[in-house]
Amino acid sequence: MGGSLGEISALAILIGGIALIALRVIHCYIPLAIFATITVFVWMVNLVSPGLTPGPMFHLLTGGVMIGAFFMATDMVTSPVTHLGGVVFGIGIGIIVCVIRIWGSFPEGMSFAIVIMNALVPLIDKMCYKRPFGWHSSSAGILQPRRGEIK
Repeated sequence: MGGSLGEISALAILIGGIALIALRVIHCYIPLAIFATITVFVWMVNLVSPGLTPGPMFHLLTGGVMIGAFFMATDMVTSPVTHLGGVVFGIGIGIIVCVIRIWGSFPEGMSFAIVIMNALVPLIDKMCYKRPFGWHSSSAGILQPRRGEIK
């Protein structure tokens, strides 16, 4: 069927995304978190109300989900630094996409979900960043050694 780039060539986007992961250009945890969240969320909605929305495969293969997960959400400048932050980022995108698609009046929510979660990346990075052992945060937000320790 006709449509946007992500709708008519999901197989080509999947091949390109796997190539990016194999070449180590992107990490796989953001796309996998997005796909897993969309699958589980839609599956749970279908258990509660089967006629409300199509199944998970429909949501994964239509619209901009594939291109958004592989090429837009994994942008190195706007995605989280840590692996845990990337998983949180992907889960947030998946939930927002499902809410917009199922209950919103807009048919496609991938770009909105990525923009909303990009605004939260500094907070995600701050919450998921591992501090070195023995260091604490000062009032200015700068990591410093604890008092009495050698600098």
